[in-house]
Amino acid sequence: MPSEISTEYLVIGAGPAGLQASHLLSRAGRDHLVLEAGDAPGAFFTRFPRHRTLISSNKVHTGWDDPELNLRVDWNSLLSDDPSLLFTGYTPRYFPPAEVMVRYLADFATKLDLPVRCGVRVVSITRPDDFVVRDQRGDTYRARRLIVATGVTKPYVPPIEGVEHAERYDEVSVDPADFTGQRVLIIGRGNSAFETADNLIETAAVIHVAGPGSLKLAWRTHFVGHLRAVNNNFLDTYQLKSQNAVLDGRIAGIRRDGDEYAVRVAFARVGDRVKEIRYDRVILATGFRFDASIFAPECRPELTINDRFPGQTAAWESVNVPDLFFAGTITQARDFKKSTSGFIHGFRYGVRALHRLLEHRYHRVPWPGADLPPTPGAVADAVIARVNRTSALWQMFSFLADAVLLGRDGTFRYAEEVPLDHLHEAVGRGEFGDVDSYLAVTLEYGEGHDRVDPFDITEGRAAKDSTGGLDGRYLHPVVRHYRGGVLVGEHHLTENLDNEWDSEEGHRAPLLAFLRARLAPITAEAR
Repeated sequence: MPSEISTEYLVIGAGPAGLQASHLLSRAGRDHLVLEAGDAPGAFFTRFPRHRTLISSNKVHTGWDDPELNLRVDWNSLLSDDPSLLFTGYTPRYFPPAEVMVRYLADFATKLDLPVRCGVRVVSITRPDDFVVRDQRGDTYRARRLIVATGVTKPYVPPIEGVEHAERYDEVSVDPADFTGQRVLIIGRGNSAFETADNLIETAAVIHVAGPGSLKLAWRTHFVGHLRAVNNNFLDTYQLKSQNAVLDGRIAGIRRDGDEYAVRVAFARVGDRVKEIRYDRVILATGFRFDASIFAPECRPELTINDRFPGQTAAWESVNVPDLFFAGTITQARDFKKSTSGFIHGFRYGVRALHRLLEHRYHRVPWPGADLPPTPGAVADAVIARVNRTSALWQMFSFLADAVLLGRDGTFRYAEEVPLDHLHEAVGRGEFGDVDSYLAVTLEYGEGHDRVDPFDITEGRAAKDSTGGLDGRYLHPVVRHYRGGVLVGEHHLTENLDNEWDSEEGHRAPLLAFLRARLAPITAEAR
């Protein structure tokens, strides 16, 4: 007999983001339930990555005693107060086996007693009034608010003529022996493509990795979704003439010709000149997309970025369906290929910020913060303390900001980890009180950082005698002053090799001078 359950919040997906959301909801005492299609939390990691090694850093030995600092180099742990639920206690491997993540997520759910129901596959979502979710058994779940944390579960198949002839990354054999002596084309130039290519180097006769545009390397762009060094052994075999190649071109078509495939490649370097190349196998490794098919038309979220992700507001809410929120890797639509919302070490903080947004909107809980003495010195000290310790701003660079809210009554309040776009909107709506103006504190790379070789000493870093930091292309703190959402002042703290921005002469004194100039009119008016 089908059953019906009602709850305030329903979370779909018990991967890292769903579990993080559940823990925060539980701690706040909110009625909620998590639905997971797999037999256990984190079922995604039982299949992916296909070659079973994570590329998320797991640095166990840091030399630091501060748990917050340690999270800067721990890219796998979720946020909790239980030290036994740090991923670094599960394995010493810097790039851990995927199976460890499966075990870790199961422990996280069990130890924190999260209300997770496994083996529940959602088949439809409607919204006659509340959201109504139906599973494969006909059971229904009603909720006023829905948090979708399903990740990107469907392969993204680009519009290539004959693409049906390609084998997909999520299905193709991972046994190198199956490719012995073959000519192989891999379409896509992300980590899944190069992970696949690296696996075949010893057995395949020829491997080509193809995609449009220039190949982007993570150590240059600082976007960890671009090609990582751990997967770029293949580049050596190309540049050192070992029968492999990276093709800078668009795949114009694939056709079957006997036992082979004839692939037309439009090469960007020669004006899209098309050349037909023959292969024994063609593998599609072009990424994944969000599956919106379970939503009924009245509550189906609009999609963006080639229909790969749900469109989202600055509060991670659907742009067209109120009370429908998103968490986890699908939130990368907000900072696509710029920051870290697509990865655990980023979206764990995004989920925490989402929780604070929900607490404020639906339960009138103020954003966490602390009052400061209304002086430039107190603000400078607070900023210096935070940028030298925070993991959230470090991981979610240019995206999350600490805010110093400067009240019209002369009060100063420090609020941590506010999404920058939301900060501008929320202040404008008066959600942070009667604010005259505000400071946004971020960590970010300098302008043009992705267009220079960081290992080329002729490019230079910030000048040694610079106190403004404007030449710094590496990660450094930035303090901006806004009034009415308009930028009225900006200060960059000079970058530092050890990421320690605590020098009196090089960091605090220039910041204090900036703050005195910016805050003097405000403190004078208050007096």
